Amino acid sequence: MRLIYSLVLYLITPLIWLRLLWRARKQPEYLRHLGERYGFYRQPVPKKLIWVHAVSVGETRAAQPLIDGLLVKWPDHRILLTGMTPTGRETGTQVYGDRVMQAYLPYDYPAAVDRFFCHFSPAFGVLMETEIWPNLLQAAKNHKVPVMLANARLSVRSARGYGKLGGLFCPAFAALSGVAAQTASDATRIAALGASPVEVCGNLKFDVTPSSENISLGQRWRAAIGDRSIWLAASTRDGEELLILDAWRQMGVPKALLVLVPRHPQRFDAVAELLKQQGLNSIRRSAGMPSSETQVWLGDSMGEMAAYYTLADLAFIGGSLLPLGGQNLIEAAACACPVLVGPHTFNFLLATDDAIASGAALRVESPQALALAVASLLGNKAELAAMRAAATAFAQAHQGATQRMLRLIERWSGRAGC
Repeated sequence: MRLIYSLVLYLITPLIWLRLLWRARKQPEYLRHLGERYGFYRQPVPKKLIWVHAVSVGETRAAQPLIDGLLVKWPDHRILLTGMTPTGRETGTQVYGDRVMQAYLPYDYPAAVDRFFCHFSPAFGVLMETEIWPNLLQAAKNHKVPVMLANARLSVRSARGYGKLGGLFCPAFAALSGVAAQTASDATRIAALGASPVEVCGNLKFDVTPSSENISLGQRWRAAIGDRSIWLAASTRDGEELLILDAWRQMGVPKALLVLVPRHPQRFDAVAELLKQQGLNSIRRSAGMPSSETQVWLGDSMGEMAAYYTLADLAFIGGSLLPLGGQNLIEAAACACPVLVGPHTFNFLLATDDAIASGAALRVESPQALALAVASLLGNKAELAAMRAAATAFAQAHQGATQRMLRLIERWSGRAGC
């Protein structure tokens, strides 16, 4: 089965290049470091190396407490952080500076992943969340590199997809040295696909502390804007902005400011054009601060989400109005920001349900319900204060995953820390 998979990969190589070129229209960085995507690397390699793979921005940020812990436990090792996107690489530079090496993980061609292990020879590897590549994991096994899946999550939909291709993916799951799952449900689904051992550790994202710089920035924004009601639409996806703007018009809170932050930076210009077409008084974050007449402040910046959460009275988490699975609400809770989510949160189901049960979040079923909820909460300071307190308690109650994962990594890698 893996042979057929590899042949298909080689056959679709022209499509992969077309996809890179298409993305490079808006992000030229996609055409940099091309050799790395095929397993050709130039950087010198230290004798002792730990490899961590975080596919893009969210996983790179989530890995922070784990990488910090790895550096403490194995201080004589360097960290190699691999990813797949330019924004993830940029985030790695912002978060870790020169404390880690960075490179792209190669595409899952047999020869490319073999070159990766021959070049870097890591002591062990840690894959963040759900990065299952059959040839990569077979190559790790061939090179006797233990690889673990950390902060692992697997939705029902994804598990069903892997199961349909069990001949390809079950051996890949079985090649893992261990899995540290976020929830018991994730652990059950992952174990059913052949992974062992699998243990529940919780979610690393609860251990990520918002930077003091971002908290301070959000507070300065709040002071500059004044006493206007502010609601945030965070990590919105294509198709949601129009629904959110319709909700904004229905709110009946005329002086409220909407802060709109699309999830993907390559969409900033398109969303700015949409705001213009809608006839809304808007300004981009990159162009300056909103005035008293500004209706929408477009957050076209990277790495400042905690500042936006600190600024806002209330946040709606994008990816949940449409059937896209939602986005992570943990960072909002860590910033004591009350949260609204739409009906589609299957990628973050337990965290979302727990936040709702704790009083830190509310679910809305439609754009119209979103408008009503935002208007109601912005007019009820006591309820917002209660949700802020609940958000803080919720975030603090779920901390501790980092140390649990570090203990498992030490056991499964067969390498004792210092």
